[in-house]
Amino acid sequence: MNDELVAPVTPLTPVTVIGLGLMGRALAGTFLKAGHPTTVWNRTASKADQLVAEGARLAPTVGDALKAGSLAIVCVTDYQAVHELLGASDVELDGTMLINLTSGDSAQARETARWAEQRGARYLDGAIMGIPSTIGTADAILLHSGPPADFEEHRATLDVLGTVTYLGADHGLASLYDVAGLAMMWSVLNAWLQGTALLRTAGVDASTFAPFAQEMAAGVADWLPGYALQIDRGSFPAEVAALETDARAMAHLIEESEAVGVNAELPRLFKAMADRAIAAGHGGEQYPVLIEEFGKPAADG
Repeated sequence: MNDELVAPVTPLTPVTVIGLGLMGRALAGTFLKAGHPTTVWNRTASKADQLVAEGARLAPTVGDALKAGSLAIVCVTDYQAVHELLGASDVELDGTMLINLTSGDSAQARETARWAEQRGARYLDGAIMGIPSTIGTADAILLHSGPPADFEEHRATLDVLGTVTYLGADHGLASLYDVAGLAMMWSVLNAWLQGTALLRTAGVDASTFAPFAQEMAAGVADWLPGYALQIDRGSFPAEVAALETDARAMAHLIEESEAVGVNAELPRLFKAMADRAIAAGHGGEQYPVLIEEFGKPAADG
């Protein structure tokens, strides 16, 4: 008889998920489907019913939940809730690997990292760029920041959740990338809505305009790497057009919007920023020179 050697199967990392809103349930369900022993906790225990039916263990307390897993994912309402739950007297954080996927700002992320580390925990901050239904697919982008060794140790486990990205050791980077991505999203959508409103005055519907708008958005996106080099170098030669030329086009957009009865607040904002940069002597430089205006706080009033 020829016995073949069979490599032992390495058990998958036990995971705890604290917070079972729509996103928390999606995270826990994805870990379960991938075969990870999964413990869950939520203030309203009934939200765990389906997960328990699928094989999850419901912990009676937060402290008990943290003890059950090698990795604890926190996804609750806000950072205040994180501190309230994990700062309770019966919760032991020493030796815990925490990954906080709760939405907040970069200052909260850095402060919470210090708070957790003072209590003996290892801590990564994170942000989810996606909706619950995308968790477990490449469409879910999960951003992480904190000590690189902690991220690498758990990357294989996190990979089941979607497209996992490590941003750097600064715990605040995930939150900053999150809001920067939202700024891109809303800017593109608002620009499209502005254009759609203009064209509707001539009987062109949104579906007809959308393919042209996609082409415009993709074309502008192609400019970003070159414009980024100008910003990083602090030099803005007018290789395509000078800012003063763009400002004249902005004036035309404002005039056209007002003439057809469309809201012109957005293009007026563009032009106000451009006008300030031109007044500061940057009219002959290329559009990315506006980074100087974006980098300033808004004037009072």
